[in-house]
Amino acid sequence: MQTVLWHIEMSHFSEKARWALQIKDVEYERCGPPPGLHIVLALWLTRGRSGTLPILELDGEKLADSTAIIAALEERFPDPPLYPADPRKRMRALELEDYFDRELGPTIRRLVWHELRGDPERLGTIAARAAPVFSKWAATPYAHLLSAGTGLRYRANSEHAAQRATSMVLTVLDRLEAELGDREYLVGDQFSVADLTAASLLYPIVLPEQAPKQVREMPERYEQLRASLSSRRGYRWVEDIYATHRGESDSLADCTRASATPAR
Repeated sequence: MQTVLWHIEMSHFSEKARWALQIKDVEYERCGPPPGLHIVLALWLTRGRSGTLPILELDGEKLADSTAIIAALEERFPDPPLYPADPRKRMRALELEDYFDRELGPTIRRLVWHELRGDPERLGTIAARAAPVFSKWAATPYAHLLSAGTGLRYRANSEHAAQRATSMVLTVLDRLEAELGDREYLVGDQFSVADLTAASLLYPIVLPEQAPKQVREMPERYEQLRASLSSRRGYRWVEDIYATHRGESDSLADCTRASATPAR
């Protein structure tokens, strides 16, 4: 059966799923609905079970959530492994995956959208990249739709929530650096789901060269935050992990066959 990933290109959770597919060398079709309108599609694909992307169609199943997607890929395509073979290390890797999903995923999303909502021109540019068909006749209304939707859905309209999100990013970086110590990987001596999760969810802060290209230059205050973090061990670690383990993340706006060749 055809393998299809429904995703939002700029989403860090979608990046997590794409990276896993690349590591597993799985050939798949990539489909990207416009952000904001993806909720209806997700509900339709999952018969109401999930209103978010990514969703992977694999062997006749529709798998919602990046963690569930990686678990299914690990079961069907065990080599190269993303779960450590040692039971204790595997448990630790899954615990860290869950931690970064819970604490970092929503935080980064809220922070990014908060800053974009304060820069309508930049938000319009990103909206046009995300939905080029709409940009020809409804770019401004679509940007307003994104602004309103993210304000309600992610609390991106709250300055207080954005400040708390910034504090959480610092807390998570502290935790990441403490877990790493002087080691290259979070669990054991091999790349695992823990490393993939931490790096992919931090990509909107670090913006490594191999990451999605839709969000590059952000509003000034966001760029100042990035600059203040750029010398930190965790920030540089994300750059190194991307350079070592992630191939180029190509941009495919429509349903297009994706070549999933992992970095070596």
